[in-house]
Amino acid sequence: MPGFIKAYVKYVDAINHKVGLFAMYLIFLMLGILFYSTIAKNFFDPSLWTLEMAQFVMVAYYLLGGAYSMQADSHVRVDLLYDRWSDRTKAAVDAVTVLFLLFYLALLLFGGISSTRYALQYGEESYSSWAPYMAPIKIIMCIGIVLMILQVLATFFKDLAKARGKPLS
Repeated sequence: MPGFIKAYVKYVDAINHKVGLFAMYLIFLMLGILFYSTIAKNFFDPSLWTLEMAQFVMVAYYLLGGAYSMQADSHVRVDLLYDRWSDRTKAAVDAVTVLFLLFYLALLLFGGISSTRYALQYGEESYSSWAPYMAPIKIIMCIGIVLMILQVLATFFKDLAKARGKPLS
C-alpha cells in the first residue's frame, strides 16, 4: 500500500481511538443524569430536562463510539460461515461488504446534514416541555457519521492489504 494510505489509516485510527475513549465515559454522565433525575423526582420537584438530556448523551455515546467499535472489531457480526474462513478470506469478504456500509453511511450523512442545516436555519426545538435546541445533537450526529465513514475507509484499506497477504500493521 502507498505511504499516504498507511498514514491515513494511522491517523484515522488514532483519532477514533481518542474519540472512542472519550465516548466511553459518556455512559457515566448519562448515569449521573438519571441518578439526579431519580433523586429529584423523589425528594424535590421533578426536572424537565433530565430524560431528554440522558437521551442526548446516549445518542452521543452511540454515535461517537461507533467508529471505535469498528476499529476494535467489537461490533456485532452474524456469522454462519465466517469463523471457519481463513483470515485472508475474511478480509476479502469484509473488503466487499464494507462498501455496502459505506453506501448506507453516505445516505445517512446526506440526511443528517440536511436535518442539521434545517435545525440551524430555523432554530428547531424539541417538542417536549423542556424544548431544547436540536442543532447540537444533530451536529454531534453528523460528526459521528463522518468519523464512522473515515473508519470504514481505513478498515477497507486494512482488509484490502490483508486480503493481498500484506497487512498494514
